[in-house]
Amino acid sequence: MIAGGLAADAECAAEELREALAGAGVSLPGVHADPRVWDDPGRGPVRLVELGSVLPGTARHLAGLVRKGAVA
Repeated sequence: MIAGGLAADAECAAEELREALAGAGVSLPGVHADPRVWDDPGRGPVRLVELGSVLPGTARHLAGLVRKGAVA
């Protein structure tokens, strides 16, 4: 059965992302563990984390945060 541990990993990753984004002032209400499984050639089957749709202003805010973090 694939779903057990993979579901927990995806749910934890989604929660970590929601918390990190909230700390940066970004809300992505669509972030959740996706029921789909992707067969990653390097890791085997993994559950996906869905990021969902966002408003243009949220996308721009998120892009600005990523740019700041990428200037290392």
